[in-house]
Amino acid sequence: MSETRNYVIAIVLSIAVLLGWQFFVAGPQLEAQRKAAEAQRLAQQAAQGQTPGATSTAPAPGTTPAPAAGGAVVPGAVMPTAADRATVIAASERVIIDTPSVIGSINLLGARFDDLRLKSYRETIDPKSPIITLLSPAGAPAAYYAEFGWVADPATPVTLPNPQTKWRPETSNALAPGQPVTLAWDNGQGFIFRRKVEIDEKYLFTITDTVENQSGKPATLYPYGLISRHETPKTAGFYILHEGLIGVFGDEGLKEIGYADMKKTPVQAFDKVAGSWLGFVDKYWATAIVPESGKIMQPRFSYNLQGTLDTYQTDMLGEAIAVPGNGTASFSKRLMAGAKEVGVIDGYAATHSIDRFDRLIDWGWFYFLTKPLFYLIDWLFKLFGNFGVAILAVTVIIKLVFFPLANKSYDSMAKMKKVQPEMMEIRDKLKDDKMKQQQAMMELYKREKINPLAGCLPILVQIPVFFALYKVLFVTIEMRHAPFFGWIKDLSAADPTSIFNLFGLIPWDPPTILMLGIWPIIMGITMFVQMKLNPAPTDPTQKIIFDWMPIVFTFMLAAFPAGLVIYWAWNNFLSIL
Repeated sequence: MSETRNYVIAIVLSIAVLLGWQFFVAGPQLEAQRKAAEAQRLAQQAAQGQTPGATSTAPAPGTTPAPAAGGAVVPGAVMPTAADRATVIAASERVIIDTPSVIGSINLLGARFDDLRLKSYRETIDPKSPIITLLSPAGAPAAYYAEFGWVADPATPVTLPNPQTKWRPETSNALAPGQPVTLAWDNGQGFIFRRKVEIDEKYLFTITDTVENQSGKPATLYPYGLISRHETPKTAGFYILHEGLIGVFGDEGLKEIGYADMKKTPVQAFDKVAGSWLGFVDKYWATAIVPESGKIMQPRFSYNLQGTLDTYQTDMLGEAIAVPGNGTASFSKRLMAGAKEVGVIDGYAATHSIDRFDRLIDWGWFYFLTKPLFYLIDWLFKLFGNFGVAILAVTVIIKLVFFPLANKSYDSMAKMKKVQPEMMEIRDKLKDDKMKQQQAMMELYKREKINPLAGCLPILVQIPVFFALYKVLFVTIEMRHAPFFGWIKDLSAADPTSIFNLFGLIPWDPPTILMLGIWPIIMGITMFVQMKLNPAPTDPTQKIIFDWMPIVFTFMLAAFPAGLVIYWAWNNFLSIL
């Protein structure tokens, strides 16, 4: 019995470590990030209220990459931040992007994808808050953009388009689904470069670069693509979530490198491979370059410090492409830039045969459990119209699936409760001889046909489910700003109420550590009742731990997503029933 109790305590303490991290570290970080995001939002609103100066000029973007040793792409130079985003965008001519999902523009200077906002997502649950900004031009705060082009073979003296090149639209001046845009540039030496850009209803751009060689002399060019990010972005800072550089490179598999790790190893090159992709991921947003299917590319991650400005880059350099004299050559690739919607990402992976593209979403170690659990919750959401109700329903389903196992556990606990007086008698009688005490306990279990481990099994089974649900609530954008009922407006955020301001009756916002809401209190009460129905530990120390556990968990879970607290409270209630 002692070993069983120790085993349970070890499991509980392991969970307590996670909860303690969330409560004492992650919670305060989230609060600080929330305040920083609010300050940034107010600053953006103030900046957008200004009239962009007619004399403002965009700072010089990065230089064109060139072949280097090992076929890597040399990162471009980065100029310091010069002006607010609106001013930088207004300083250059652009092709408008307007779809049901995104709005923005392509910079005709360098043909960069450096202005993109997401129509369907806002910074806060306030419907009047600004929509999410994903891409921003060089020279603006938090510059983040994609760039494509050609690199010449050293033996081919061809003037190529670079970030300072002024492209001209040959077709429409606005990009929309079913309405592609073609940009062109003539180098004046017999080479005409064209770029056809298409976009779907969501977040996928298809870019086809064509070179028309009218010089009569053959040329050899290398296609490249890069995504550059200036300044280290604010991240959630949770060890269970990857935010940073990402890619899948054939047999090397999934590569996830954090911003701090890039500073330690500034250049990380990988072997040439076909069927790869790379980019950046935030908690809910992502960018990724996907080369033409089957094309061999050399991927690389890099970090630069330009003055005081951190610069991160993911890039790919393709194999040599021969452009015959008086002929043409082309290269296609895709750029995904948008929200990490599960159905959309999975759809791109299936439609375009993109290897492990669904890993843009950090499903975690329990991938095999987390993703199916999300699809079950999503299906129930479509059925009930509320993610909170879907979580309640999936809890019932999980309970039914594991009921035979739980029933054996309950039966074992009932038997143990029945023999509790005998156990206490053995403990008191043989308190000075632990060996004989254990032997007597085992004989008692054997005689009464009690399996002391039966009570542990349901706990062990529920731990992966708990972590999987935590992942679903924490990383999937579908849960972001998803309301429940009453005061719960966002299931992915903590319960906003607190007993320390009488649930809003007192006009005071308690610090994060004192945000003890209604649902965490309900969870604590159900946990207390459930534990009182279990046999009391014979060890006084263990009894104290189990008595305090509901209180400790109540405070710790207060900083967790409300959806997870609701799940745990409902799960406890069903267990009591």
